[in-house]
Amino acid sequence: MQADPRTYSLPRWRITRWLADCGADVPEDIRVALVGNLYGTLPVFVGGILNTLLVAAAITARSPTPLFIAWAAVEIAICLARFGVLILARRRALARRPTPTDLNLLLSVAWSGSVGYGALISLATGDWVAATLACVSAGAMVGGVCFRNFSAPRLCGTMIVLSLGPTIPGALLAGQSLMLVLFFQIPMYLAAMTMACFKLNRMLIATMRAERENDRRARHDELTGLANRSGLVSALEERLSGASAPDQILALLYLDLDDFKVVNDTHGHAAGDLLLENVAKRIRVLLREGDLPARLGGDEFVVLTASCTAEEATAFGRRLVEVIGAPYDLGSGGSARIGVSIGVAMAPEHGRKAADLLRAADAALYQAKFAGGARCQPAAEEDLVRLRRLLARGTGQPARPSAAA
Repeated sequence: MQADPRTYSLPRWRITRWLADCGADVPEDIRVALVGNLYGTLPVFVGGILNTLLVAAAITARSPTPLFIAWAAVEIAICLARFGVLILARRRALARRPTPTDLNLLLSVAWSGSVGYGALISLATGDWVAATLACVSAGAMVGGVCFRNFSAPRLCGTMIVLSLGPTIPGALLAGQSLMLVLFFQIPMYLAAMTMACFKLNRMLIATMRAERENDRRARHDELTGLANRSGLVSALEERLSGASAPDQILALLYLDLDDFKVVNDTHGHAAGDLLLENVAKRIRVLLREGDLPARLGGDEFVVLTASCTAEEATAFGRRLVEVIGAPYDLGSGGSARIGVSIGVAMAPEHGRKAADLLRAADAALYQAKFAGGARCQPAAEEDLVRLRRLLARGTGQPARPSAAA
């Protein structure tokens, strides 16, 4: 997916939405990444506008007629506008502000039209030096268009047609019968290049889908569908960094199931997996929008929730104890009942880093287990002091005792 920290806006106008469309079933995050690609490959962009400016200036200097002077003036205006829009868009995207994507797309189309217009009037003059220069430039620009814009194949096809399509009437105006071969050559070339853009686009989307799925698998637990440790730590670090709100309060609830090993030993691992899936479902039922559930492995879960006080987080933990502690149907007439011990840590009170917050919640969880399990325990300052001393000595943290039966 897109590694650039800049995020570009999707087009809003009907015509620009059509130009940038890449299929009805493409997820929005991939659409955003594809739009971002239209702002990339800066060397190709700069080389393209420098080439067309140079060609327009050279031909106008050779034939300073009103048609060529107008072409050179329009070319300069379009290229300056494209460059200005590109700079503005990159700055706004970096600041996560709306970008002028619609204007960028329309200017790209206008630029291609200018390239095609130059080829048309050059052919019409019968000046073969000017015609050769303009047509070679147009053909070269089509290669750059395909390379830079195939993430929007409709835009790419439109730009190809506007760049080279005018050479067909230009061949007729040239008055040379041999030039009529362009009536057959150019349409086939336009069709082939446009089809290539669509094929490259499909390949790119397939690759991005695969990357998206691999990233999802890397950040989620396969059994429960919850975030895994990697996904949790990534989300936690992002929220703690203040990306969402620099002064927001976060609560981290660290859950450890009581007597889960008994279920595994008595009913088998398949029943244990079924129980873990059901625990995940019960956790999801209680979540608010924006809460993040995770499974760290084994019978350990975490819930990350924002915008709540320590008292609200503790009350939420007690509700989890109640809901998770209800009986489970394991199928084939079997059932089981477990408990859950929960430790609660608050950010920034108990830490401003993911590791510190997890340690604080784990220390509170240790106390919940030590007190008999099936309870929610907020992190206490004395527990944190003892934990810091243990870590400073390099002795680590004592193993959690099993919950009382």
